[in-house]
Amino acid sequence: MKPDIGGIGMTSQRTRERLVQRLIDQGITNLSVLEAIRTTPRHLFLDEAMSHRAYEDTALPIGFNQTLSQPYVVARMTELLLRDGRPKNVLEIGSGSGYQTSVLAQLVDEVYAVERIKPLLDKSRKLLRQLKFRNIKFQHSDGGLDQHSSAPFAAILCAAAPISVPQVFLEQLTPNGRLVLPVGKESQSLKMITRKGDDFVTETFESVRFVPLCEGTLR
Repeated sequence: MKPDIGGIGMTSQRTRERLVQRLIDQGITNLSVLEAIRTTPRHLFLDEAMSHRAYEDTALPIGFNQTLSQPYVVARMTELLLRDGRPKNVLEIGSGSGYQTSVLAQLVDEVYAVERIKPLLDKSRKLLRQLKFRNIKFQHSDGGLDQHSSAPFAAILCAAAPISVPQVFLEQLTPNGRLVLPVGKESQSLKMITRKGDDFVTETFESVRFVPLCEGTLR
């Protein structure tokens, strides 16, 4: 599924191609992920004042002390989720303005997007419906403590950093399911955890910087 950008507006193909080439230069190799990045109108997920910077490979503010993740990090996390095959359903924790959600929705059957900041959730829901996505289900929730009603999931992507891996995330994985998330406080690293029966195999990748995973009161 590709976003329907008819009537919404798009930046030049040259601008988008430059971003994709930067991702290739940084080691992203999954062609499906690169194509999803190429076709996703990242500028629509930002306030108009920031939209001119949309195709820079950098994180950008989206309000509420939250950020739109760097395209490389979005591509890297998505590539890890797809490394051993296409997951049928994905739980995304911390969907923010919906950019990562849009990328995932082009590559998997179903995305369950969870966001704790309701204005961000409402705005992303409206935009993603405008883009004609029909395989995304939204939920206003912390996402960090409660088991999702649609669990288990073939993959979970968390766009906020817990200090340690929450057990509730692991419990929601199917056999061979994958969890990709940043872990740490002052120093964070990107990890992928794969469920093998009752065991979990952890792989650690590069250093990253995400907002902390909050498990407090919903706003």
